Amino acid sequence: MDGSAGPFPVTTHLGRVIASVPVGARYHRLLAEAPALSAAVEPGQFCHLLCPGAYLRRPMSVWRAGAQEPLGFLFRVAGPGTAALAGLREGDTLDAMGPLGRGFTLDPGWGRILVLARGVGLATLSLLARRAVSLDIGVTAILSARDPADMMAEAFCGAVPMDLRLVHDSDGSSDPAAVGMMIEAEFIRARPDAVFTCGSDRLLRLLQEIAARHGVLGEAAIEQRMGCALGLCFACVRRIATPDGPRDLRVCREGPVFDLQSVEAW
Repeated sequence: MDGSAGPFPVTTHLGRVIASVPVGARYHRLLAEAPALSAAVEPGQFCHLLCPGAYLRRPMSVWRAGAQEPLGFLFRVAGPGTAALAGLREGDTLDAMGPLGRGFTLDPGWGRILVLARGVGLATLSLLARRAVSLDIGVTAILSARDPADMMAEAFCGAVPMDLRLVHDSDGSSDPAAVGMMIEAEFIRARPDAVFTCGSDRLLRLLQEIAARHGVLGEAAIEQRMGCALGLCFACVRRIATPDGPRDLRVCREGPVFDLQSVEAW
């Protein structure tokens, strides 16, 4: 959890789309055969995807990856670029540049982690949670969404065993005060060795306060608009606390994963 830029084994991969289906009303799931890229991705890293008809690529967290596994993305359809990606069909070609960025820290010696995800942050943390379970690390996952239709719990864990806590806006269970009490209860029930979050600045601030008070390590994956995604254009800088004072670091290069306490919430 040192915040330094990761290695840079980046190349462009052309994968064959094998599944492209809507998930709920606002999200889409895309799977492609890209064996070399899928095997190289670590949880928390991302790819820069070419969108048919669009000038700029779109940075996209990796939802599924691994040796002998298809490369998967779970994303919200929010504009023409992501709509073009959602328009890809089985047999089409997906142009993906990656793996990019610095991923999560996962210590095989840990007994349990807690993940706190909101919205599309579920996609970012899903691969981490699954990888943790494969290392016999227990996972408590608190998933937050606008309403039950956006929860995507099945897409998050599938058949992988983990403790799920589901909260949403429509019944008030996602209120930070309520989520804070839930996290405190989980710390009492089964104190995690580390905590992770993505998808919400207010939940980031909440987890920072609780983790600091309990002396628990943590990391946060940051969502940010990007240009090149290679660290050259500096369009994605975010203010991060470092031992030498606050610095504007590139989310695409030094991130997107940073030490939990180093991130200045907006």
